[in-house]
Amino acid sequence: MSRERKREITIAVLLVTVAVVIYATRVLIFDHRDEMLRYLMDDVAFLLIQALIVWLVLDRVIRRIEADALRNKLNMVIGAFYAEMGSALMGAIASFDVDFAEIRPSLLVQPTWTRDDYARAKASLRGFDYSIELQCGDLPELKSLLLAERSFMLGLLENPNLLEHEAFTELLWAVFHLAEELAVRPDVSCLIGPDARHVAGDIKRAYELHVIQWLDYLRHPQTAYPHLFSLAVRTNPLNPQAPVVVTS
Repeated sequence: MSRERKREITIAVLLVTVAVVIYATRVLIFDHRDEMLRYLMDDVAFLLIQALIVWLVLDRVIRRIEADALRNKLNMVIGAFYAEMGSALMGAIASFDVDFAEIRPSLLVQPTWTRDDYARAKASLRGFDYSIELQCGDLPELKSLLLAERSFMLGLLENPNLLEHEAFTELLWAVFHLAEELAVRPDVSCLIGPDARHVAGDIKRAYELHVIQWLDYLRHPQTAYPHLFSLAVRTNPLNPQAPVVVTS
C-alpha cells in the first residue's frame, strides 16, 4: 500500500472517530437520543443529495476538462504530423489524382471559412470518385518521402492518445501501409498490371482519408491558434499561388 493511500485511510478513520466521539458526548451530556437520531437522519439524507449534485455537476465538469485536455494533446500530435510530413505528403499524393481540379476548391481553405464551409467541403470530398493514375505523379519521390519519415510515423503510432482519434489513426495506418508497400519494391518507377493497380489502390485509400483529415486539421487552429492557421493556409501545398510572405 502506498504512503498516500495510508495517509488517506488514516485521515478517514480519524474523522469517523471524532464524529463518533462528538455524538457520544452529546448523548451523555444532553441525553436527547430521539432528537439526535432525527437530526442524524436529516443530515444523512441531505448528504446523499449533496453527493448526487456533486456527482452530476462536478463529474461532468471534470470529464469536460479532461476531454478538452486530450483534444488539445491530439491536435498537437496531428499538428506535428503535418508540420513534419503531412503537408508535403498531401501535395505528393494529390499529384496522382487525374481529377484533382474538381475537388481542389474544397481543399483551398480560406480565413473566412465557417463551420458550414468546412461541412460542405467534407461532404463533397466524401462523395467524390477518386481516380489515381501512377503516371501522373512521381512515385519514386513519394517512396523517398515515406521511407524517410517511417520512424516518425512509428513514433506517432506508439502514442496512446491516438487511440482516442480513430480517423487520424486510420489515416496513419493507411500511410504507413503505403510506405511498406513501396519499400518492398526495389523499383517503383515501372510498375505495371495488377501490381500497379494494387499500389494505386493503396494511394487512393490514403488519399481519401487524408483530404478529410486535412480539413479537420485546419479547422482547429483557425479559432484556437490563428497564427498556426495563417501559416498552414499560406503554405498549403495544394495552392501554389498562396503567398508565403505576409503582405498585410
